Amino acid sequence: MVYVLVAFLISLVLTLLLVRYNTLHAKYTSDHDVSGVQKYHIIPVPRVGGISIIVAMFGICIVAAFREPSLLRELLTLMAVSLPAFIGGLAEDLTKKVRVLVRLGLAMVSGGAAYYFLGAELTRLDIIGVDWLLQYTVISFVCTAIAMAGAANAINIIDGYNGLAAVISAMIFAGFAYVSYYLGDRLLLVTAVGMIGAIAGFLVWNYPRGLIFLGDGGAYFVGFMIGALSVLMLARHPQVSAWFPLLLCIYPVFETLFSIYRKKFLRGQSPGMPDGVHLHMLIYKRLIRWAGGQEVRHQAQRNAMTSPYLWLLSSFAVIPAVLFWQYEYILILFAFLFSTTYLILYRKLVRFDMPRWLVMRQRKRPRHKKHKP
Repeated sequence: MVYVLVAFLISLVLTLLLVRYNTLHAKYTSDHDVSGVQKYHIIPVPRVGGISIIVAMFGICIVAAFREPSLLRELLTLMAVSLPAFIGGLAEDLTKKVRVLVRLGLAMVSGGAAYYFLGAELTRLDIIGVDWLLQYTVISFVCTAIAMAGAANAINIIDGYNGLAAVISAMIFAGFAYVSYYLGDRLLLVTAVGMIGAIAGFLVWNYPRGLIFLGDGGAYFVGFMIGALSVLMLARHPQVSAWFPLLLCIYPVFETLFSIYRKKFLRGQSPGMPDGVHLHMLIYKRLIRWAGGQEVRHQAQRNAMTSPYLWLLSSFAVIPAVLFWQYEYILILFAFLFSTTYLILYRKLVRFDMPRWLVMRQRKRPRHKKHKP
């Protein structure tokens, strides 16, 4: 509880300062492009919320130094190896000129460092044939780096609306915290609850009004930590099914894989090219567009109203993942059900074939009849 509270307070106060004194750094930190295909904010907003989260996690290291000194070395190592991924994203937030491949490359550097310094080795996926290949050090090393970079990029992809990536990431860390507590793994537990507190402090200012964004730095850091905890849990606890972290994180992972397939094979585009047809964008356009008027405050409300749809969808994977973390075949079944649900929902949204009860419509004000004198 102490770790959650400390991380929450540090993140809360630091994010407040970033928002309050935005005019001092807005030239470099704010997202002034409000017309891009993936832009749904109305005014320039600072996109450096990740600074609050990573500082809060370093604060957790200080607390651990006094409460659990035995954890300090591994916690500091985990934070140190996350820096390349965070710095690559933060550089994009500040300059708007860092290419996707560069950011992914730095995230892979973080993954490789975690493999070497923390023993975060991906040696099994509980898939016949694949596990045999992962016994080779070179293949395991490359797959580990790719997996962690992929997790970092996946959170960045779903970071499209106020509260979306933050809440889903907190749900994922809550799943890790539950299983880590059951297993008695203090490193994973302290890291997970620390991330929950740090994200919650940021979320106060991010949802629903969107006063600050995670930015690429925040999304890459949060995503890398999710990838690192996923691999560490499998490496340290053979009794945990490899399908547990996959199902726990399946929404951002499936969104990323489907986006690559859609762009590369259906449209013939580069997977790194931004477009406006991710699932969360379709929900905004198809289900929320009738809610409210055309004023700025109404558009901000529609932005915030999009995220709960995806929170609910993601919970259909997070809850069974936590309940059945040891049962491989049940996890596989739920992964299949989630993937099928995603594809059906996506297809209906593309075809404007949405159930009426899902559509958020503007309420009509009742007209009062005038009484004749």
